[in-house]
Amino acid sequence: MTDRTSLLEEVARAFRDHGITAAITALIGGTLALLAAITRRAFTNDAMLARLDRELLIERDRVERQRAEDRKADADRLERMEGDIRAMRNLMFEAFQRRRDD
Repeated sequence: MTDRTSLLEEVARAFRDHGITAAITALIGGTLALLAAITRRAFTNDAMLARLDRELLIERDRVERQRAEDRKADADRLERMEGDIRAMRNLMFEAFQRRRDD
């Protein structure tokens, strides 16, 4: 079969040229070829979906790791800022106490 002819045209040509046996053989062969093409495409799509699922899981894991690192960096920065604020508060309190004592 070519791209320009359909399964039914091939069966009709086989029947006209060679009889009923050739027509039935052409019908069965064409049907099997069509089923093979559909099956191949279905398995290809399934394989592609499975690959995309794996890639999606890998990307989700990468994003989650990055978010965890970002949260840790934010927490560390916040802790340093709070420590600096406490140190400044203590320094100002100490300076105020010394000034009152003078």
